[in-house]
Amino acid sequence: MRLLRSTDLALRVLMRLAVAGDATPTTRQVAADMDVPYTHAAKVVAELQHLGLVDARRGRGGGLALTGPGRTASVGAVVRTFEGDGDVVDCEGATPCPLNAACRLRGALRRAQEAFFAALDPVTVQDMVADPTGPLLLDISRGPRSG
Repeated sequence: MRLLRSTDLALRVLMRLAVAGDATPTTRQVAADMDVPYTHAAKVVAELQHLGLVDARRGRGGGLALTGPGRTASVGAVVRTFEGDGDVVDCEGATPCPLNAACRLRGALRRAQEAFFAALDPVTVQDMVADPTGPLLLDISRGPRSG
């Protein structure tokens, strides 16, 4: 299964904010840290804010901060939210599959998808930034060092 770009970015933004400490980076700074377009990061941050996982403040002294629920959020729940509940394959698209009425593959793929989500359910955002990931994220956010 391949994650949508927005799902991947949402997880990386949550992880980045989990190691921010008292710092409140802006969406623009996080987009630069993650090397993604600002507009894409802004959409993801808006959704994370809507979900109550990120606090976003505008203006002087503003920025992004991970909320308590954001820190303890289940990675499985975040992935489910961003990926949606659609099937892995589109059996009823523009050209419906002729096996649709008697297909067993669709059910097997649905069970595999649920097993994927279930494996991520006990993992929290905080778990994702344990060593060695957290220190690496901090290095990335500081940018290249002049030598």
